[in-house]
This record gives sequence, structure tokens and C-alpha cells, in this order.
Amino acid sequence: MADIDVKKIWVKAIDSKSANAFVRRHHYSGKVVNNSQLHFGCFYDNRLHGVLSFGPSMDKSKLIGLVSGTGWNEFVELNRMAFDNFLPRNSESRCIAVCLRLIRRECPHIKWVISFADGTQCGDGTIYRASGFVLTGISKNSSILEFPEGERVAITTLTANGNEPAAQKLREKYKIVYDGSASLKSYFNVGAKFLEGFQLRYIYLIDRSSKLTVPVLPFTAIDDVGAGMYKGESVPVRDRKE
Repeated sequence: MADIDVKKIWVKAIDSKSANAFVRRHHYSGKVVNNSQLHFGCFYDNRLHGVLSFGPSMDKSKLIGLVSGTGWNEFVELNRMAFDNFLPRNSESRCIAVCLRLIRRECPHIKWVISFADGTQCGDGTIYRASGFVLTGISKNSSILEFPEGERVAITTLTANGNEPAAQKLREKYKIVYDGSASLKSYFNVGAKFLEGFQLRYIYLIDRSSKLTVPVLPFTAIDDVGAGMYKGESVPVRDRKE
């Protein structure tokens, strides 16, 4: 890896089939986000080594007010980022920077990007901090459930509609009757519980004239609430070199 020149990493838009296949192989969850609409591939010597997928947020109406005056289609979520082990450290932040430049150039209506770090299974957002995102929220996890035999699934997968294969499989396994509602009671009744940990919300303002309506949190706030996580292990930010 010492011979790899990160400046020679080539980032370009790719088709969803190629992107999703890579994400399923290399993302820690093994899952894709079905509403991802824009996919970037990160190549070195013409081989794909990373994918970043963007799309509308699931809770769009709840997030749109985070930046003043945002139109309905003026922000997007970075909802999947997956890399193999070939590229060296700092490659991810470089690839994010290139993606943001491409979005600015090719999608000028997009004013900002939001993303969430999964501090229950993965990390607290080291890459986002290195890429110029600001931290705007830390909350105890209320979006990922863990079932008695270890299955982990996002609540949006269970409540968005009745057709998600992962949700159908869990309902069949635990004999849960789906009534079409967004209630989680039937899942809690079979022993599901919120996964321990935190969700951290990051925002990047592509349009520098845009104004946040929420405070920017200092990165020290991560350790203050015990939300530090790196590669799936609980590790304070202060104990790492970033």
C-alpha cells in the first residue's frame, strides 16, 4: 500500500447494479439502501475499490429544516459508503471530497449533504470529520433493533412498507403478524430491543451561503457522552490519532 498514490484514485458515477453488488460484499451491514439514486465508484488502476451512494433521506420531512430555506430536493443523504482493504488510510476522505465536488458541479440544486455515523456497530464518523462535515447531533440509538438471535435491522426497514424482504423474513421467523402500521410493539413482544450505542448526525454545506438552524457541536462532545467508536469497538476519540 505504500506505493499507492491516492491522487491517482479515480472517482466517477457508476450504475446501481455495480454499486449495490460492491456494497453487499464490503459494507459491514451487507445491505444496500433501496432509495439510493446516485452512486460513485472509486477506482485505482481501473479496479473498483470503493462505493459512495447518495439518495433522499427516509425521514426527509424531519431533516429538511436543519438548514434554513431548504427546498424539497435541495439536500441529499450519503447513505452508504463501503471500501475494500486495498486503498490506504485517508482514501475515503479524499473520495468524499471528490464526490462533493462532482455533486456541486453536476447537481447545482443540491445545497447540502447529510450523513449518519453508526455508533452502534461501526464508528463515530472519523471520515466525516476529516472531510469537513460538521457534527450537529448525537443521540442514543433509536433506529436499529436487535432480535433475540442476533439479527440487526433498521426500523425503517420494518415500518416503511410490508414488502421489504428482510422484514418479511423476520416476521416469518418470529411469527409476527404485520398489520400495516408503523408500531414496533409486535417486535418488542418477541424480544427485540434497541441496539446499544449512538447515532451521530453530520452535515456538509455545499452551498456556503446556507445557514444551519441547529448548533454545531464540538467533536469533544462525542467523548463527553461516551459515543466514541472505531471499527465497531468502543474507543474514545481522544485515544486515537486522527
